Amino acid sequence: MLRSLAIFFVGAVLGTAFGVALGFFLFPFIFPPPPAAEQLTTADRASAVLAQGTFIHANPSDPIHWGRGSASVRPDSVFLGEDFEVGPGPKYHVYLVPRMQIRSSGDLQGQMFVDLGRLRSFKGSQRYAIPAGLDLAKYQSVIIWCEQFSVLISPADLARKG
Repeated sequence: MLRSLAIFFVGAVLGTAFGVALGFFLFPFIFPPPPAAEQLTTADRASAVLAQGTFIHANPSDPIHWGRGSASVRPDSVFLGEDFEVGPGPKYHVYLVPRMQIRSSGDLQGQMFVDLGRLRSFKGSQRYAIPAGLDLAKYQSVIIWCEQFSVLISPADLARKG
């Protein structure tokens, strides 16, 4: 009797843990946030675009971590275009990275980066403020990074304008 009760208790704990873990992974797929639709203001449009890039699927063999769409860097912000989209997941952040050709999670190791904040939506246009005094000439990539699991989601190499 006591053995059956212990087996039931262990099964309940393991089942609950598995259910919670599965919920963390499936929640963004089942209940994705609405697409963002942030627009550039007149002042934003007047400021020069310093660099542009396109998000890519860095690891085609990974069907979960992908991205596409445009990114533009202005003197005070990074703007993700209307065509921006990434596969859903937890705790995605937008980083400015001084290195180009970030193609795997290991490429970010030992790199300095600037965290522009948590990704607000998996789809649509969004703007992220750049800290004042940052030398943008040193940054060659914008990446979407999953902080929770330390995984590269999608990089965009920046091409300088002018």
